[in-house]
Parts: sequence; structure tokens; C-alpha cells
Amino acid sequence: MGKIRIIKGDITKLACDAIVNAANSSLLGGGGVDGAIHYAAGPELLAECRTLGGCKTGEAKITKGYKLPARFVIHTVGPIYFEHSPAEAEALLTSCYENSLKLAKEIGLKTIAFPLISAGVYGYPQRDAIRVAVETMKLHQDDFDEIMLVLFGEREFGFAREMFPDSCL
Repeated sequence: MGKIRIIKGDITKLACDAIVNAANSSLLGGGGVDGAIHYAAGPELLAECRTLGGCKTGEAKITKGYKLPARFVIHTVGPIYFEHSPAEAEALLTSCYENSLKLAKEIGLKTIAFPLISAGVYGYPQRDAIRVAVETMKLHQDDFDEIMLVLFGEREFGFAREMFPDSCL
């Protein structure tokens, strides 16, 4: 059984098979983790993203990692929380994790790191977003050596420590 770890840090610094980008539907870069990943990967990432034709909410697409320590970037588009009912938003957010993990499994990846999808400017409540992330990861942990949830801020890491103390490092 693979490990699920919750860490505080910068996802662009992780050497794993894939990191997940909380992208917007254009896949052409943006703010937050999306901007940080594009910046760290270099202009080749944007060039490859231009060939993908965007991405719908809840779906996932993959590119090379370029200058990142991760070999691949899986791009997924989380829901904008207030554009949906809470149940719809949760189903879409779950799909982000499900489809990213499915794509990683299909190409034989064993280590994957996620940011907290939709919990920044997209307004998803952080505690709820952490719960959806970890519950979905647990359903797939047997398919991977390690699945990480990488939290950038102290506030959300504190929530994760309260909710899943055994997974936090």
C-alpha cells in the first residue's frame, strides 16, 4: 500500500514522477500555483500547453515537466466554488483528483504530488478541499508508491494537521 503524505512546501521543488497543476481552463498559465509551475518549468511548458486545446473543469491533461524536478505535469481545472452547488463543486473537485490519478496510473507513474486544488482564488473552503483531496487519494493509494498533498500556507497545513495528523510531516 502506498503512502499518503501531507507536507508544507513548494510543489515546484519536488522530484517526483508528476506534480499536478491547478490550472485554468486555457492551460496557458495564471496566478497562484499555476503561475509558479509555469515559471519554474520555463517557456517550453507554455508552448506544449498551447497544443492541448484547453481543459474542462474536472478533467486532466499531461505534459512534460521541462525544467521542473518532476518528470511530468498533470494539469487539472478545479471548480470555481460559488459557480456550483456545494454537491456539484465537490463532484467536480473529486473528478480533478480522480482523473489526475487515473492519467498517472495509465502511464505507469508511481509518485505524484498535488496542490490543494480550487482552495485559493477559486474559493473552495480549505477544510472541505483537504477532506476531498485526502479521501480521493486514499481510494487510489494502492496504485502508487506515494501520493502527496503539498500545502503552501501555514493556515491550510494547520487544518490538515488537525484533520489527518498521521499523514502530516
